[in-house]
Amino acid sequence: MSGSGEPPEGTPEGVPGGDDEYRSVVFDESFVRAARIQEFSARERLDGAARAVRVRHVLPRGLARQATALILLIVVAFGFAVYMGVRHPYRSGSQDPAVRLRATVIPLVPAGPVPAVPAASPFAGSAAAHYRVGAEGINPADGSRGIGGYSEAEVDRAYTLAKEYLTDSGLDPRTTLSGDVGEVRNLLDPGQLDQFDSSLSRPADDGLHEATGWLVRFDPAAGVRMVTDQVRVQGTLRAARADDDQLEVAADHTYVYALRGPDPASGVSLFTVRRQLRFRFDHDDLRDHHVQLVQADVAAGPLACAAPVEGFRPVLAGQTAPGGLPGDDPYDHDHPAGEVCAPLASAAPAGPAAPATTAPATSATTATPASATASAAPPRGPLPAPPASRTPAAVRPSASPTPSP
Repeated sequence: MSGSGEPPEGTPEGVPGGDDEYRSVVFDESFVRAARIQEFSARERLDGAARAVRVRHVLPRGLARQATALILLIVVAFGFAVYMGVRHPYRSGSQDPAVRLRATVIPLVPAGPVPAVPAASPFAGSAAAHYRVGAEGINPADGSRGIGGYSEAEVDRAYTLAKEYLTDSGLDPRTTLSGDVGEVRNLLDPGQLDQFDSSLSRPADDGLHEATGWLVRFDPAAGVRMVTDQVRVQGTLRAARADDDQLEVAADHTYVYALRGPDPASGVSLFTVRRQLRFRFDHDDLRDHHVQLVQADVAAGPLACAAPVEGFRPVLAGQTAPGGLPGDDPYDHDHPAGEVCAPLASAAPAGPAAPATTAPATSATTATPASATASAAPPRGPLPAPPASRTPAAVRPSASPTPSP
């Protein structure tokens, strides 16, 4: 054997010179690099270093830069969060509650059988003959202008939203016949959605939950169909400043529909709805594409005085209103003080023969001279007359809107 090597039996224990003797004082490379004090090299000392050693940073330079950037990012994020908490673009839950809708729906009761009209030209000869078709009849009474703290562009946007609501809630067959209220619901202020949903799911004749105060809705049980999709509309929109610095748009429109019953051979008649609605807008509503409907006064007919609250059930061609126009007995405490209904002032002109539901001939032969004179008068569309009776103050809603609790 040549060269040094370990004995075959290994290094004897306790013999000086073994590795274990110096293991406690040998430093590995990682320990040396981590030392805070580093000795200058011989060249650095010859170059005139003032000290023999240099003090190294506790953290490596790369790690120190990362820590500084992280701290700066946290400070910026915290400042942005504070700014958004003070001034943010979303509406907070501490806003004033939306105003609740107050609605009055008056059925217009025909005095006799409802006359039929020609199916080919149902509006000819009626007051609706010169009305515009559909949304073309819903326009501002004058041009847009700035009102109060609302610019001309905001007033124009309020007109557009009011017209959109009147169109979706009174002209769209999906709303009037099929019961699809999605478009109408999307336009309402979120604070009114609970009242709107309750009015449709649990309608009541209490001035707050009238389904037909929100929209024109025919009772599906009536099975009525539109003869033409060209609903005639006439009315105006007017904007003004409300007392609470909101923008108010008042709408007054008459809708005239040509309807027939579920039997295709049944006669065609006109159904008229007058809607006087008041909308309120604030800057948030105009920005978020919402409306607040605060008041609705509706008169519709021909209907029975005890009309269902869930939707209109028209009295069709040749039919008479069941129960007629009842009187009010102030001595009868077993019944409510009265129902809000009114006589239908005049009807559309007579057309083709009415179906089998026409009143007996004896009724026609016993007509009074007054009725004959009325039938010879120039034809006009159905118009509301003064109500036949009034409800007490606790039932009939007031004109002023009340905030929701």
